[in-house]
Amino acid sequence: MKQSQKILIILLSLFIIIIGLISNYFLFNNLRAQEIDVGQPLVTIEESAENVENLQHMIHEAQKSIVQINVETEDATRVGSGFIYNSLGDIVTNAHVISDAIAIEVTIANAETYPAAIVGIGEEKDLAVIRVPQLINQQPIELETTESFLPGAEIIAVGSPLGFHNTVSIGIIAGVDRSFDINGYTYDNVYQISANITHGNSGGPLISQSTGKVIGINSAGIEDSEIGFSIPIHAIIDDIIEWSNSTSNEQLTFPKKVKGENTDPDVLLEEASYLLQYFIDSIAMHDYINAYTLLGSKLQNEMDYPSFRAKYLELKNIELIDYHDESIARDSIDLITTIEYDHTKLQDERHNQTSTFTIGYENDQLKILSLENQ
Repeated sequence: MKQSQKILIILLSLFIIIIGLISNYFLFNNLRAQEIDVGQPLVTIEESAENVENLQHMIHEAQKSIVQINVETEDATRVGSGFIYNSLGDIVTNAHVISDAIAIEVTIANAETYPAAIVGIGEEKDLAVIRVPQLINQQPIELETTESFLPGAEIIAVGSPLGFHNTVSIGIIAGVDRSFDINGYTYDNVYQISANITHGNSGGPLISQSTGKVIGINSAGIEDSEIGFSIPIHAIIDDIIEWSNSTSNEQLTFPKKVKGENTDPDVLLEEASYLLQYFIDSIAMHDYINAYTLLGSKLQNEMDYPSFRAKYLELKNIELIDYHDESIARDSIDLITTIEYDHTKLQDERHNQTSTFTIGYENDQLKILSLENQ
C-alpha cells in the first residue's frame, strides 16, 4: 500500500509540473505577442554626438570646394558663391552672379584669391561656369546627377550671404516642381527649400545631408522669409559638361585686374579672422594637412608637416573663443586670441591658451606668418 501511494504521489507531481510548464509556455508567447504602450515617455533620445560629428565633417569637406565670387561691373560690385565640380578648376554658379562682369575673382576656403574667366553662361537658364586654372586638381565636390528629391529631404545650403564666406544653413526641401521667371531667367521645376537665399548665397550648392552630394544650385529667394529656390543639378548637368569640355584655357579671357595686397584695414581684419577660424576648424576636424597649408613659408620651414601634426594629434577638441586685433599694418595684422581645448594627456578637461597670430600677405595670398603662444 505504501509503495502504491508513492507511485501515485510521483505521478501527480509530474502531472502538476507538466501542466505548469505548458501554462508558462502559452503565457510567455501571449506576452511576447502583445504591444507595450509606454504612454508619454519620460526620456527623449537626442541626436547622438556621432551624428553631429558626421554632419560637421560633411560640411567641412564640402567647404573646401565652395568658393566666394567677387564680381566687378562697370558701375557696381557684387558677391556670389559657386562650387568646384571638376579637376579643370571649373566652378558652377548662377548667370546673374557674373553677368556684365569686367573682373571676376574667386576666393577659396583657405582665403586664397584668383582671377576667373567665363567658360559658359546661360541666356535663359540662370546658370554659368567659370574657370580658375590655378585650381586644377583642387578637390571637387561630388554631384548627384540622376536622382530627384522629394519634399522632406534634409539639405544643407552653403554660400556667402552679405560676404560672409562659407555660411551654412540647414533645412529641408519644402516643395518641388516650382516654375517662374525672374529678371529674364526662366526657372523650371526647381526645388523650394526652407532656407533663405540672399545676396551672396546665389550660386552656392544645395547639398543632401544623406549623401554629401550637391543636388542643386541655390539661385533665388523671397526677401525676409525662409523660402529659397534651387535649380536641380540633374536638369542642367548636360549644359555644364558641354561648356567645360568645349572650352580650352587658350580660349579664355581673363581680367587685367588681379587682386594684390589689401590696404583696407576693415577688409583685412575680416579676411584674417576668417582664415584664423578656418585654421582652428581644420585642426578640430583633424584635417592637419589643410591647416598646414594655411601657414606661411617661414613657419613651414621652421616646422615640417609631421612635427606640426604631432603638435595637435593629442587634442580631443579645440575652439576659438575670442580674438581682437592688436595692430594692423598695410599688409598684415596681429590677432590676440583665446583658444579653449581638451588634451588627452592633461587631467583637467578644459584649458585656455592665449596666442598671437600674425596674418598677412605672402605672394598675394593671405597666410599665417607667425604664431606665438603666451
